[in-house]
Amino acid sequence: MNWSRTRVVVTGGGGFLGSVVVQRLRDRGCRDIFVPRSKDYDLRDRDAIVRLYKEACPHVVIHLAAVVGGIGANRANPGRFFYDNAIMGIQLMEYARQFRVEKFVGVGTICAYPKFTPVPFKEDDLWNGYPEETNAPYGLAKKMLLVQAQAYRAQYGCNVIYPMLVNLYGPNDNFDLESSHVIPALIRKCVEANEHGHGEIVLWGDGSPTREFLYVDDAAEGLLLATERYDGADPVNIGSGEEIAIRDLADIIASQTGFQGKIVWDASKPNGQPRRCLDVERAYRLFGFRAAHSLQEGLARTIAWFLTRRGEHVVTFQA
Repeated sequence: MNWSRTRVVVTGGGGFLGSVVVQRLRDRGCRDIFVPRSKDYDLRDRDAIVRLYKEACPHVVIHLAAVVGGIGANRANPGRFFYDNAIMGIQLMEYARQFRVEKFVGVGTICAYPKFTPVPFKEDDLWNGYPEETNAPYGLAKKMLLVQAQAYRAQYGCNVIYPMLVNLYGPNDNFDLESSHVIPALIRKCVEANEHGHGEIVLWGDGSPTREFLYVDDAAEGLLLATERYDGADPVNIGSGEEIAIRDLADIIASQTGFQGKIVWDASKPNGQPRRCLDVERAYRLFGFRAAHSLQEGLARTIAWFLTRRGEHVVTFQA
């Protein structure tokens, strides 16, 4: 792919992951990048999408815009998380087809996997059960993009790919405790406990679930390698392939932030999916992606970023 001659639309390009994707596109020589802002283009609205395609005339669309959040946000907004994510993706892909966009990257999520998927999660297990209940509406909305992608490839010959991202973290993440994911929430709680002299922090669940995390720069690189090198109907996991228990994650973040107090687990709150860890061999085989940052390194960078920007809480609810 010759990026210098490629017009690209990156939905969600002003957000946490999208801003890194945009910068990496620029580093590759791409200068014609259009980032639709939600105030100008409501991606739930058909007319706004048609106007976007007429104005931007993209060769490639990387669809990152999403309504996202942690367990609490998913439980509070299941209808919104389903409808907004489904309607954005379905209409964007449909009009990409009508406007003859050369490639559409419909980014999926690990939340689409069944609740009790054998570890490590293999792409072939994607349909072997229902997702974990707290994030099922979001996961299923994103999963419908895979159905649409494969149907459009079969009937219309559309070049649509479906990379699936694991849990992301890094600088510029959402640190709002009402909607954030586990890593930014843990960092903020530890830092604020230090600042206010609190002797304990309270965390949801019992700490036993496991998760896999991918540094945001690695996620952006994986998506662009897939965009450049992959043209196939099969979904592809993009992750680090490393599993860690939330209890151990909390201990690492406490150590790196200097929090020496007590970690209290509130077992009345949900744990979420019991285990999450991806088989990442397909991504390596098909387009050569391996994560470059260890969890320890990525956490150190994220904590350093947060400490320099105390009081700034980047919320990624906007499309």
